[in-house]
Amino acid sequence: MPNTPSAAHTESALPAIRTWLLCVAALIVAMIVVGGATRLTDSGLSITEWKPIHGVIPPLSAAEWHEEFEKYRQIPEYQLINKGMSLSEFKAIFWWEWAHRFLGRFIGIAFFLPMVVFWARGQVPGWLKPRLVGLFLLGGLQGAVGWWMVASGLVDRVDVSQYRLATHLTLACLILAAIVWTAEGLKLHRHGVRTPAPDRTRWMAWGFLALIVVQIFLGGLLAGLDAGMVYNTWPLMDGRLIPSGLFFESPWWINAFENRLTVQFDHRMMGYAIVVFAAVQWLVAARTAGRSAVSSRAGLLFGFVIVQAVIGIATVVLVVPLMLALAHQLTAALLLWAAVVHARRTVAENRQPALSAEIEKGAVSA
Repeated sequence: MPNTPSAAHTESALPAIRTWLLCVAALIVAMIVVGGATRLTDSGLSITEWKPIHGVIPPLSAAEWHEEFEKYRQIPEYQLINKGMSLSEFKAIFWWEWAHRFLGRFIGIAFFLPMVVFWARGQVPGWLKPRLVGLFLLGGLQGAVGWWMVASGLVDRVDVSQYRLATHLTLACLILAAIVWTAEGLKLHRHGVRTPAPDRTRWMAWGFLALIVVQIFLGGLLAGLDAGMVYNTWPLMDGRLIPSGLFFESPWWINAFENRLTVQFDHRMMGYAIVVFAAVQWLVAARTAGRSAVSSRAGLLFGFVIVQAVIGIATVVLVVPLMLALAHQLTAALLLWAAVVHARRTVAENRQPALSAEIEKGAVSA
């Protein structure tokens, strides 16, 4: 018979694999925050070339710094906005972008090397292998999308395209969600599900998760247009609850992507919708599931949403101070993490009878 790893051998490695995936997820959260800082400090165009390998080494001499600075001086952002910038000022924005790219490379290594080790030891279950490969390929795609975003600001613009920035941010969050989902599935695979949940809560968990992803995309548009820098009052915008000028540009649908008033208004309205949805989700879970794990999670999510909304309002009213804006981005990523955990566990709890039988046979996948 061929020498294949036993089921007990792979099962015993699942906690270590889960810990590794959660560590990678934490690195992605850090990456999202650093990316936010890169945008808020207008640092994203300071490195004008994409060198996946050589680019890990920053300038090490005065000559190399001047060479890098000279490349930056050729692009529209310098010529139209930062003309006359000193080398020391350039270094300040360079280091943010360099840190963002370095962290991206580090995440790739932190994912790939342990995956190879677990795989070589025969500790990766067959059903998990394509998922890990898929996650790695998504990481590579994210790097390419990042350069695609930067390239949009190097020729005819003084900043990156808000469409590409929103795509880059949303893809990062989808990768985060996929990793957390997989890690959470490994826990369910090993320990099973003991608390059944009403079927209605599953759809609400999916709906809440979808709203968070849409809101993150809208936040990317907001950041790409610097739309948080205008209309810095709350609850009114431009002196009204529903401001005029929402459909100023033509065709009308372009306003949702290019009109700063409309983009900020949409982000606010989605925030209100998420608060209401989170409250209803908690109420439904409490009424249908009573004092259970699903209702507890729904209650915690509602509290998390309120905290996030307060931080968002303060960020706008105070005209986007750096640390507060980064806190808003951090809590958005953590809220997504929590929403994924809630959805993953609720899906399993809704499948509880069948799932328990499969776990006993050792056949369930995460």
